[in-house]
Amino acid sequence: MVFGFEHVRRMDPVAYDLAVKEARKQSEQIRLIPSENYASSAVLEALSTSFANKYSEGYAGRRYYEGQEFVDQVELLAIERAKKLFGAEYANVQPYSGSPANLAVYFALLQPGDPVMGLGLPAGGHLTHGARLNFSSVYYQSHPYVGREDGWLDYDQIRDQALKVRPRLLIAGGTAYPRLWDFAAMAEIAREVGAYLLADIAHINGLIIGKVHPDPVPHCDVVSSTTHKLLRGPRGGLVLGKDRALQGVSEADALKRINRIPGRIDRAIIPGIQGGPHVNQIAALAVALEEASRPDYAAYAAQVVKNARALAEGLLDRGFDLVTGGTDNHLILIDLRNKGIPGWRFARVLYEAGIEANMNSVPNDPNPPLKPAGVRIGTPAVTTRGMKEAEMAHIARWFGELADAMSGEEVVRPEVVDRVRSEILEVTGSGRFPVPGIDF
Repeated sequence: MVFGFEHVRRMDPVAYDLAVKEARKQSEQIRLIPSENYASSAVLEALSTSFANKYSEGYAGRRYYEGQEFVDQVELLAIERAKKLFGAEYANVQPYSGSPANLAVYFALLQPGDPVMGLGLPAGGHLTHGARLNFSSVYYQSHPYVGREDGWLDYDQIRDQALKVRPRLLIAGGTAYPRLWDFAAMAEIAREVGAYLLADIAHINGLIIGKVHPDPVPHCDVVSSTTHKLLRGPRGGLVLGKDRALQGVSEADALKRINRIPGRIDRAIIPGIQGGPHVNQIAALAVALEEASRPDYAAYAAQVVKNARALAEGLLDRGFDLVTGGTDNHLILIDLRNKGIPGWRFARVLYEAGIEANMNSVPNDPNPPLKPAGVRIGTPAVTTRGMKEAEMAHIARWFGELADAMSGEEVVRPEVVDRVRSEILEVTGSGRFPVPGIDF
């Protein structure tokens, strides 16, 4: 039986069957998508509480609906835990996910048409950092910065570009950059050009909590994040920031909340871009933040990095070309052009063998986005299951064997895929690496 699904089984066997199949797949696969993880049973239970029944537009003490006393308490609990955990002066826990959190920052601090600078999508940035078809480019002037030919960021280049563009918002953070961010350097650039600095830490929030990645909070005006991924919370969003006045506000007006970053962010989220928050999601976030405040979480974050480095070393030993030559964080970006294998096709073969990854563009990728040359992998989920460096060595071996079984797009030795799949099922079904929240 899968945790918490018995009522679904009785009411809707079809939906139950799909849920069981998904749970079984998550248990049987080696999950290496760096943006995916496993929430604990406690987080999943919180999502199923009766907070899901409540509509709660507004903020604590300022709601449009009656009956909010416990809603206010659970939201304030999540806020205080987020502020304490990240060392922030302000937190908003209402965003539905990471993209609305970023939209709220734009809405709060910018005017339509203002210039922004974020890491370009092909260089490892996020859609909301100025990608061509995203709101961040449609409604604002996007001037993406890119890394060097080898994929590393060049902060001198970012500074030179910022001096020309004079962005109103400078964004640090990405989805496929395998190295540490120098938030102090980005803050210096932002100050020099008079820009707000946003750090999007959706991918690295847990590493920051675990103190295995530099902390952006002391350097940035605003910090945005998802609440799943490394944090192992519900799917949601979070905005953190300093309690400071907006740029250009007079001293007389600077004390008014609406002229300060927290007040402007709050108003941007509601009524600006959202209605009622998902209170059960906020309750689950409060639980996840409590879990992340405990010593074993710091140990988990450190192991995520150890595992990523061990996996990267194993892949290098097997002739894989890694963007920037390795990793400092939780993710690895593989450029498969030297193997003569398309990244999109290798991702599918990995999945058929029992390994979940995602195809991904690499710097200077000559291929279209839906058929990129690279594959992106990461270690948050496998580390949650208790895997360590020895298991990373096995995974690197499987990658090498599967690549050797291919020629271009073709699998020329399908028996290798079958064997690897059997070996993975043996590992995931051994009971040594249980999946939180899933119990058969």
